[in-house]
Amino acid sequence: MSQESTKDLLARHGLAPKSSFGQNFLQDRNLTDKLAALCAPDGATVLELGAGLGALTGPLLQRGARVIAVERDRDLVPVLRVEFADAVEQGRLELVEADAKAVDPAKILAPFPAPRVLCGNLPYNITGPLIENAVKASGALDRVVFLVQLEVADRLASSPGGEDYGALSVFVQAAYRVERPLVIRRGAFYPQPRVDSAVVVFTPQAERVAETDAFRALVKAAFSQRRKKLRNAWQRVLGHSSAEIEGAAERAGINLESRGETLGVAAFAAMAHELGR
Repeated sequence: MSQESTKDLLARHGLAPKSSFGQNFLQDRNLTDKLAALCAPDGATVLELGAGLGALTGPLLQRGARVIAVERDRDLVPVLRVEFADAVEQGRLELVEADAKAVDPAKILAPFPAPRVLCGNLPYNITGPLIENAVKASGALDRVVFLVQLEVADRLASSPGGEDYGALSVFVQAAYRVERPLVIRRGAFYPQPRVDSAVVVFTPQAERVAETDAFRALVKAAFSQRRKKLRNAWQRVLGHSSAEIEGAAERAGINLESRGETLGVAAFAAMAHELGR
């Protein structure tokens, strides 16, 4: 879809992008085809968050996916219904007018056979809650494909010791393996945002790390002040004494003189396990 055709489609329906909804429509058909290929393995049911004007919906349907498209903007749902009338009539496309943050991916996709995929071009202002929902639903999903701000993608995919590695990296990687296969420049969108974007692909970990209270507290404390050594960052975390923390760290093989960004998911999980003994 070219920029002109995006404008034309909006104009034909008497609409304009809504900045309050964070609407930046991906308009490069070559890129939407690549994105659809990542989202829709053979026989997939795809839950698409924020379908917008259907730039991704169309290529997903062309690849044979069954699509459940969620769109919050009540002005865009009729556009999708008109533009994809045949797919709706044939039962290949279901349109849901709803706030993507309130959608439970596991509940919606539960009735369908694998592969079950969650995807979407995420508005920058609600990226965090949507990623959190994807993590909660990891046990019910076979793949997640999100288009997010490039800075966020770098944080999601970063490894221990990396400049972008932080609490978000740990929480997501506890549930998923994360890849960043594609960068999409700001000029591919209409209207053009101020930042570049990237595609991230989440694949469920074979063994997901349980996000216990101890695990969450350790991760948050470790990254709340990145310059702090773990000995100081974890002082009395969850009410444990310094001696208890030192003992747990020794059993988990963690050097308390190191900093949080050096620890991988397994190390945080091991420390949480030892504190719980």
